[in-house]
Amino acid sequence: MSTYQAVGIGNAVVDVISQCEDAFLQEMGIEKGVMTLIDQDRAEALYAAMQNRTQAPGGSVANTVAGMGALGLTTGFIGRVNDDALGRYYAKAMSDVGSHFVNAPVPGGDQTSSRSMIFVSPDGERSMNTYLGISTELGPEDVDDSVAGECDLLLLEGYLYDKPRGKAAFTEAARICREAGGLAGISLSDPFCVDRHRSDFRALLRELDYVIGNDHEWRALYQTEDLDAALTQASRDTRLVVCTRSGDAVTIHRGEDVTEVPVTPIKPLDTTGAGDQFAAGFLFGLVSGVPMAVAGRMGCIAAAEVITHYGARPEADVLEMFRAEGLV
Repeated sequence: MSTYQAVGIGNAVVDVISQCEDAFLQEMGIEKGVMTLIDQDRAEALYAAMQNRTQAPGGSVANTVAGMGALGLTTGFIGRVNDDALGRYYAKAMSDVGSHFVNAPVPGGDQTSSRSMIFVSPDGERSMNTYLGISTELGPEDVDDSVAGECDLLLLEGYLYDKPRGKAAFTEAARICREAGGLAGISLSDPFCVDRHRSDFRALLRELDYVIGNDHEWRALYQTEDLDAALTQASRDTRLVVCTRSGDAVTIHRGEDVTEVPVTPIKPLDTTGAGDQFAAGFLFGLVSGVPMAVAGRMGCIAAAEVITHYGARPEADVLEMFRAEGLV
């Protein structure tokens, strides 16, 4: 039996969340609805301008790991934080939700712990401005073989491909996981990330067991507006392809089998974490061995829960929501 049912490797980012009007986004030069990487000076300026700040441990894959932990899986997270106030807060917060924060905070160094200023506009859309800080230094030495080789499922964060050391770290983690009999996969992160690393991602797909992305990311990966064509090609490149579409049906390709999972649209309060929690629900189903239609429904329920409140992690008992629908 493996030590962990699921392990994630990604950027350890403290989310700082604030509500704002669209006029504020324009005034501050913030691009609405996307994740923008910023430097430390810009991070400090935006932080100072935020009203009614709330703070939570974040990072796309870390949010997914926390969601899987809340569903009862034994989870771990491989990330890098500084031994500063934010870093210590992050490590403790991950442990508090039941996920083992594998790497201790790193003392010294020029890079502070990562943070993302998230501005939520009245329509629920979130505009993320992320200073990656010490997360950019994550490398192969941060991947403990006894963790990557002792998990049933490994989830990699596409954003790590922005730095060669991060790319090397999760390539090594995926190799160790798969050689030990686990499943390794990736979240594509965002279409701009895909544009930056298209050729590497397309080569990586052939080495992984599953890939999760939204319709914009899949179109970007295969440079086509024809989503069906993109997903068909993806299904030739990797074993399991999952595509979400912001309120429309989820499409899952497993070999030649295609599953469509209907979605009931709801008005979001805050879309932060919707994709992350979809992944948590879906991967819980994958680890549990349920049919793809059930795993997809689990993902949709988890995503629907998180967009009804502020923050990127579940507040309700999502496992009980699964039980209410007869899924577990």
